[in-house]
Amino acid sequence: MFKLTIRTSFAAAHNLMNYQGDCENLHGHNWKVEVAVTALELDKAGLGIDFKVLKREAGSIINELDHKYLNDIAAFKGISPSSELISKYLFERISERLNNDNIKVESITVWESDNASACYYE
Repeated sequence: MFKLTIRTSFAAAHNLMNYQGDCENLHGHNWKVEVAVTALELDKAGLGIDFKVLKREAGSIINELDHKYLNDIAAFKGISPSSELISKYLFERISERLNNDNIKVESITVWESDNASACYYE
């Protein structure tokens, strides 16, 4: 089994609901996102998945969040768009695009700062 990881980023605003503190107020982050996939086998070129393909497919989903107010996105209506729930959302959406007999999304890690992240995996 092989594990491949890319890093990308997006900037967006949000506010946490049912939270006592500063993050209850509207604020933004420059989120970093790590997308990790596993590959059972390599193709004839020795690749599990071309990094270009991985970046394009993951990027198409992540770009939907870029420069948005996350609380307005349908998936986060009525819930806090926390780093935890953003990582789960991205895991599910990117898995829909990438998962097949060979490739599986292993985890999505969302960093809201240099020192704080949330990771979702199944």
